[in-house]
Amino acid sequence: MNVFVLNCGSSSVKFQIINTDLELFEADGDKMIAKGLIEKVGTKEAIINLQAGGGEPFKAVEPVEDHRAAIMRIKAWMEEPTTKIEGVHGWDDLHAIGHRVVHGAERFTKAVRIDKEVLAKIEECCDLAPLHNPANLKGIYACYEIFGERIPQVAVFDTAFHSTMPEDVYLYAVPYDFYSKYQVRRYGFHGTSHRYVAYRYRKLTGKKREDVKIVTLHLGNGSSACAIQAGQSVNTTMGMTPLEGLIMGTRSGDIDAAVVEYLFAKGVGSVTDIFNILNKKSGVAGVSGIGNDMRDIEKGADEGNHRAQLALKMFANRVKKYIGAYMAEMNGCDAVVFTAGIGENGARIRSMICSGLEALGIELDEELNKQTVRGKTGRITKPGSRVEVWVIPTNEELLLARDSVRVIRNVERLW
Repeated sequence: MNVFVLNCGSSSVKFQIINTDLELFEADGDKMIAKGLIEKVGTKEAIINLQAGGGEPFKAVEPVEDHRAAIMRIKAWMEEPTTKIEGVHGWDDLHAIGHRVVHGAERFTKAVRIDKEVLAKIEECCDLAPLHNPANLKGIYACYEIFGERIPQVAVFDTAFHSTMPEDVYLYAVPYDFYSKYQVRRYGFHGTSHRYVAYRYRKLTGKKREDVKIVTLHLGNGSSACAIQAGQSVNTTMGMTPLEGLIMGTRSGDIDAAVVEYLFAKGVGSVTDIFNILNKKSGVAGVSGIGNDMRDIEKGADEGNHRAQLALKMFANRVKKYIGAYMAEMNGCDAVVFTAGIGENGARIRSMICSGLEALGIELDEELNKQTVRGKTGRITKPGSRVEVWVIPTNEELLLARDSVRVIRNVERLW
């Protein structure tokens, strides 16, 4: 099956076309045959980057009115004679559309085929993810306008993997009515990424799903940690929104809630203004004053910039704190797995995070650590390390494609 995997942001459309089917899963025979990104959707200067397989990318800057126009632009590119996508010559060669949907609340604990009832329930989740779900819905509605019901559409939820967290973990210590009336609770995010690297770890080590007990670290502009026991998420750092937990590119992570009232009283702005600061102007960008790109912050630190050095230390210490917490919660673990942009390429940050964790059984091999970057997979601890540390590049799009196939074929998820 050729699955059109779609990830729509408020002003972007990112896609891959992946050839996959049930018999390819265990052999990892899936193949990405096209990909692309259209940014600044809704402007006259949208940035278009489209690529078929390993061919030369098509790049352009041109008007793209909305998400529907962006998808139609992809369609036009696919149908051009010069575009050579293996096994795909047009829309008729697509068999399913898999959509990333950020928030499924308690309604969706696994991927589902989209129909009118599902759409209505995703709409109801918009209050919990006002920055994400409406954008995801734009992509779904655009595909309905273009394809009607000819091509089945599937929704895959970031929150679904964390639906196995126990009640004592996902509840906040606030009046219980806040949960029963308003669904105030921890949901967690990056679930597709955490699930993928846990799956890859199992494949690499030959472990059974029920024997997987690891801490996964998705470290990028958005960052989260996840405790995975018996193959299931038992805790994660993000909460009701992606603001809770680790320090991130522009998000503050854990913070005393009273800070919001204090800043409001000081005239910093409205509650909305303050949360905008916590989400978009904080994190390592706010501390360093340089920005949210860890490479720039590391460069500043090397040049003696104290705030850049501080940002690195704060970022590493917060991750280290949660590794220890999750190891205590699970009574130890077998491995810590790094993934996402910083996790996969940030050898310096990985070293800072693992330094001082020898008492927990982590002994990093600094040479292996330096070598394992730019998409490489591997174990980066010394042979005698009681707890292994792995770097495993994530592939959320692959899981979106596989989940879409499972839903259409009516097969239970096998990771």
